[in-house]
Amino acid sequence: MESARIQIKTLALCLGAVIAVEAGTRLGLQGKAVQPMVVLGGVRLLQAGLITLIVFIRHKRLRPIGLSLKELVPGLRRGLLWTGGFGLLVLLAGALLYVAGIHPLSLIHTPVPAGPAHILLFFIVGGLIAPVTEELFFRGVLYGYFRRWGAMAAILLSTLAFVLAHPVFPAIPITQIVGGLLFALAYEVEKNLMAPITLHSLGNTAIFGLSLISQRGWAP
Repeated sequence: MESARIQIKTLALCLGAVIAVEAGTRLGLQGKAVQPMVVLGGVRLLQAGLITLIVFIRHKRLRPIGLSLKELVPGLRRGLLWTGGFGLLVLLAGALLYVAGIHPLSLIHTPVPAGPAHILLFFIVGGLIAPVTEELFFRGVLYGYFRRWGAMAAILLSTLAFVLAHPVFPAIPITQIVGGLLFALAYEVEKNLMAPITLHSLGNTAIFGLSLISQRGWAP
């Protein structure tokens, strides 16, 4: 796949940009009262912009990370199909867990802030901005670099990096493991980054929506 053409210099530059933005933001905002979601949204947007710019400057196009204008809509459609198919599997698994006496929402619950404005911002950042940035880096760049060693290595290594980047331990990061494997598989099959972006974004939105319902006591 063309995404396997990501070179070590491109990887290093993107990784350096991501780390520099994270570190710079923490140092610059240390001791200041800020809205975490606003900061996170700004950080992820900046990281997405830098990753895209670095890849474009290095390769003169974005195809090495699975993006092109003519494939945006087809990728979106394929992502919707992946989301629908996986959604059906999740419903089936949830029903089986419920019958077994395990509340499925307890496995994926994410705390959602209170207040309409905070909830809206949470969904925009967590359901759209963050998934786009994470897919650009973990699938577009990391997977693209690891792919030179084969699909299985790329799937496992990019998923491992994805899991380790999320502070969920000591709990078992079920959502991150399943998500990382699924997003990488979708990218490998479709060769189009819009597929995992769509899947990731809709998946996060669904988890947040279910968590909000559970949190408000609307679920049985």
